[in-house]
Amino acid sequence: MTFAQPYLLALLLVLPLVAWLKGRRGEPPAFLYSSVQLFRPVLEITRTDSGALLGALRWLALAILLLAMAQPRLTRSETPKATASGVDIVVAFDLSGSMAAEDFQLRGQRVNRVEIAREVLKQFIARRPNDRIGLVAFATEAYIASPITLDHDFLLQNLERLQLGTINPNQTAIGSALSTAVNRLRDLPSKTKIVILMTDGQNNAGKIAPLTAAEAARALGIKVYTIGVGTRGIAPMPVFMGGRKVGYQPQPVDIDEDTLQKIADLTGGKYFRADNAERFREIYAEIDRLEKTEFEVKRFTHHTELFPHLVLAGLVLLLLETLLGHTVYRKLP
Repeated sequence: MTFAQPYLLALLLVLPLVAWLKGRRGEPPAFLYSSVQLFRPVLEITRTDSGALLGALRWLALAILLLAMAQPRLTRSETPKATASGVDIVVAFDLSGSMAAEDFQLRGQRVNRVEIAREVLKQFIARRPNDRIGLVAFATEAYIASPITLDHDFLLQNLERLQLGTINPNQTAIGSALSTAVNRLRDLPSKTKIVILMTDGQNNAGKIAPLTAAEAARALGIKVYTIGVGTRGIAPMPVFMGGRKVGYQPQPVDIDEDTLQKIADLTGGKYFRADNAERFREIYAEIDRLEKTEFEVKRFTHHTELFPHLVLAGLVLLLLETLLGHTVYRKLP
């Protein structure tokens, strides 16, 4: 509840003072007597509370009318949902076998590259509720995991479905992934189009070269941010036996940073290296800062005025006080 004239509520504080002053002054006597002994027989008659009741009705009515003058109203604000900012983003998510390397720490536990990439991507999505975001998963082939959408709940559900082994993990088709992401954006009338490409390897599959896909992105005005995922040097690859993890095998990290840098430079984006969890978060935070677009969201406020109801209640109480004063609780002058 809000008030259009809240300063008038201060008048309610005056009512107790006025009532107290009126009680102190009292009512003037109607008759004068030389001695009250004449009325001793009626002194034992019980005094009724009619005057107090009528007075209470009057003061309550005045309080309600003063409250009505402050114009109370029920306020409900609405911001339209699904308002696009003009920024469309497609994230290309590597699911090749090397993403199983457990060279990251998350909440004090060792996790693989897919888990940390999913975690920081969730945080990025949460910071951009008004961007349309899509998802491409790739390894030996590239697939659309989620169309570009403002329904981020649907997007996150599809992100959770991305697991190692979902698609053929033997190779890495970076060019095909970038081409698929670009095709998702090419016909959209958005102001800003972005691809975020995350990978931990080199392009060794697919029919499209990464730089060829980058040329197409530049021609369409699509900016590509590339992220090399993984520590430098050697990464621990888990070894499984009988469905259980029994240890780790050292694996050399082989990210084609030169190609990723060229893709970013060619399209006006930027290349990042995520070699630990904190750096991974910083990368997405920097992309978030770099790609801010101002847009107007109209906010609607609905007011339900309570003034008529309070005035009616106050007048009813005054009428009730008047009727009772002239009928049931009528008094002689």
